[in-house]
Amino acid sequence: MQLLRDFFAFEPGMRDREAAIRCTFGVIAPLVLLMLIGRPDLTVFAVFGAFTGVYGRNMDFNERVATQVRAGGLMVAVIGLAVASHTLFHHLNPWQLVAATTLVAGVAASFARLWVLRPSGSLFHIFAFAAIASLPFSPPPAEAMTTAVLTALLSVAVGAAWKVRPGVRPRWHLPSGVYTLANVRDALKDGLMNALVAGVAGFIAVAVGLQTGFGHHYWAMVAAVVPLQALRARHAVFRGTQRILGAVLGLIPLGIVLALHLDAWGTVAAVAVCQFMVELLVIRQYLFAQMFVTPLALLSISLAGKASPGALLGDRIVETAVGSLVGMAVLLAVRYPDRVAARLPRRPRPSRPRRSRAS
Repeated sequence: MQLLRDFFAFEPGMRDREAAIRCTFGVIAPLVLLMLIGRPDLTVFAVFGAFTGVYGRNMDFNERVATQVRAGGLMVAVIGLAVASHTLFHHLNPWQLVAATTLVAGVAASFARLWVLRPSGSLFHIFAFAAIASLPFSPPPAEAMTTAVLTALLSVAVGAAWKVRPGVRPRWHLPSGVYTLANVRDALKDGLMNALVAGVAGFIAVAVGLQTGFGHHYWAMVAAVVPLQALRARHAVFRGTQRILGAVLGLIPLGIVLALHLDAWGTVAAVAVCQFMVELLVIRQYLFAQMFVTPLALLSISLAGKASPGALLGDRIVETAVGSLVGMAVLLAVRYPDRVAARLPRRPRPSRPRRSRAS
């Protein structure tokens, strides 16, 4: 019972509405502008550039600006690599895409650890690189990168302009001496772990997809790195399981949206609501936040004209399940082998007959 209570527990809130409003405005303002000028093909670059606003959630002015500048620079660099990959190679096959995304996951996670970015890891970078690199079509690179850069700058500006309440202590702090040898070593370890988990999940997802017809294998890679953000083995299992259940429960809000038969502007409004709910709940209860991540991801893709949300739903659930299970298994095997072994039932050793002294 205690496990169930912990699994469904709501953590205490900490300025969640403020973070939700900032992130939602950073996403919706560019989307509205792109819809007004008739460029829905650029919405995917605006969405990924707006991921900058997710970082520095509860920091004060100086820390938030420094963190978001670093996070935005890293995100723009990843988007640039994806655009360059799409421009040079046009279309990577699934194995090539997984290999390239694995490399990006390792490098991005290393920088995220070195720069003390929160959320940690390479989740957003995997999503951005693989989604853009696998686009069936792409706008001119200059327009795509301009959209990403301006959206990232908008998120930084919103974070810098937001009123900070006096007397509220920031939750995270940037430590001094970020570039010490110990921190660099830890960053490289984190990068290797992210690359290992993402790579294993990606290659398994491709193998399963080729047999079953499911696509969007990078969703498995995204789900696989989620447990890495946990500090303890139990929390890692919680995060992976909540990711799977949240993807299934996401059928509820997505079904409501699909039943309304919204036009493009209605879809933008639905994206705003989902973005707000994700940021409002992600710290307090990860499972319920994931209920809105599924419609958020699928509706954002539909705005760019790639496919309808309903057609992508099967891929989303299957790939999320594959990635989460692989992520939990690899993490427990690599990071917590002693703790896992301690919980497994032990076989009694057969007793050996004692030898008498006379023999």
